[in-house]
Amino acid sequence: MTSRRTPPFGRALCAMITPFTDEGLLDLDGAQRLADRLVSEGCDGLVLSGTTGESPTTTDAEKSALVRAVADAVGDRAAIVAGIGTADTRHTAELALEAEKAGADGLLVVTPYYSRPPQDAVEAHFRTIADASGLPLALYDIPGRTGTRIEPETMLRLAGHPRIVAVKDCAYDLLGTQKVLAATELAYYTGCDEYVLAMYAIGGAGYISTVANVTPRHFRSILDAFDDGDPDEAVRLQQLTIPLTELMMASGLPGSVTAKALLGALGLPSGPVRAPLRPAGRDAVDGLLTAYERLVAASAGV
Repeated sequence: MTSRRTPPFGRALCAMITPFTDEGLLDLDGAQRLADRLVSEGCDGLVLSGTTGESPTTTDAEKSALVRAVADAVGDRAAIVAGIGTADTRHTAELALEAEKAGADGLLVVTPYYSRPPQDAVEAHFRTIADASGLPLALYDIPGRTGTRIEPETMLRLAGHPRIVAVKDCAYDLLGTQKVLAATELAYYTGCDEYVLAMYAIGGAGYISTVANVTPRHFRSILDAFDDGDPDEAVRLQQLTIPLTELMMASGLPGSVTAKALLGALGLPSGPVRAPLRPAGRDAVDGLLTAYERLVAASAGV
């Protein structure tokens, strides 16, 4: 329907949870089974060790092992993007090299958090990471969690780096996003499930979705309908996701908690969350299941 940038990691990406065993250990077999399901049901790429993947509580060795296992499971059927962002530039650069060695196809790097660096330091941080490996890099702009925005003017400067190719956008600033889209070749992926169609309609590359852990086929169908020249159907499909997205992403529980709760209730690989996160209660799980079942019923045939 409209021309757009070629997305470097595909259009439909899932911010995959990190499955653990009942004892809280990394479940590589479960990760491989979940990754295979996600790719088989429409995901072009998998983002590992992001916020949804509980990266703050997984070790460097676990992150590398996860990339290797998932890459083995999906082969060349999907892009593997490794979340490597930390608050420490040197540590993040080390993780970039380890992800490259483990077989990642790209990197997701969040703004350094807690220390709240000024924009020149933010820019220097991302340039250092982009220079640390040969992998393409997506900037992760989520000021609500990090405390620091990647300002549009900083994005414009960083877009000139040959390995900075994409943005995961959770800034809730469509005006700023459009300024960068209009002036650069950066591929914008929304990280906010309620913005999947909105971002795509203004020239975004697609999405990196948490809710897609449980509904990968449905979220891809939104983009497919738009590309097929049926924006009304794309709107309908997006609107069907609202109840589940609200419960998973805006109920006061982190997306990693709700995604694992629903995956577990469906008998899919998930396992417990690691402290300080706590599992969803029974009422929350029941609500998630009801919303999921209604979405499945409403989108039958998609």
